[in-house]
Amino acid sequence: MQAFGVFRVTAIAEAVSWTGLLAGMYLKHVTHTTEMGVWLFGRLHGALFVAYLLATVWVARAERWSIWRTAVAMAASIPPLTTLLFERWVSRRTQPAGQVNS
Repeated sequence: MQAFGVFRVTAIAEAVSWTGLLAGMYLKHVTHTTEMGVWLFGRLHGALFVAYLLATVWVARAERWSIWRTAVAMAASIPPLTTLLFERWVSRRTQPAGQVNS
């Protein structure tokens, strides 16, 4: 899989894990029913957060992103679901290396 493909997958997975973590925090702190969601999605989100950052560095080097675009991509990992927004934005503006216009 190319760097851009890995970046897209990790961006989406990171956002999904954020959603699971938010649901887990709701169950733990609002309904006081279970801590399992935070336990599971906290670990999963942590791993996917690191994977997203690594994939961002990889695709930034492979696609020769500017420092600004790379910094915005990194910052997108902080607010919930923002990696989805950034991935959609960059996908519309980037022709991944190795793809030919048709």
